[in-house]
Amino acid sequence: MSERPGEMGFASDAYLRAKSVWKGQPARRRRRANAESPGGQAFGHGRDPRTLSDVLVTMAGDMGWSGELEQARLLGEWAEFAGEATAEHTQVIGISNGVLQIQCDSTTWATELRRLRAEMLTRILREYPGAEIRDLRFLAPGAPSWRHGPRSVPGRGPRDTYG
Repeated sequence: MSERPGEMGFASDAYLRAKSVWKGQPARRRRRANAESPGGQAFGHGRDPRTLSDVLVTMAGDMGWSGELEQARLLGEWAEFAGEATAEHTQVIGISNGVLQIQCDSTTWATELRRLRAEMLTRILREYPGAEIRDLRFLAPGAPSWRHGPRSVPGRGPRDTYG
């Protein structure tokens, strides 16, 4: 894959955006040599050191990573969010198209959590607003599936598997 002249690749674009965020400047803009602008004087306004957390929050926002980081925070804090008893019987599978998918140990747990779906979704929207979760799906354990992946072919499938 070759890049066309004048067109930047994904890696180059990401590097330039990260570099501009780290410097605290918008991407692809040149600073004016103005003494009143931030950073214009050696010890002037805007030259104070910033904490790493401030830089990372700014960088995540500029790079568009806020939603993914908020989702990762929800997945990491699932045990605290759901409670220890619920977390022992559930496992977060992942997030797909705004739907948080949770695998339950038994159909009883799946049924009970489906009953509590509205309360849990309200708490998620309140505590993790940037995660962009629209729905919860509680999956009960089922028979093993031979389907792997999002695509499958219709038909009877493999036969005489067990000899």
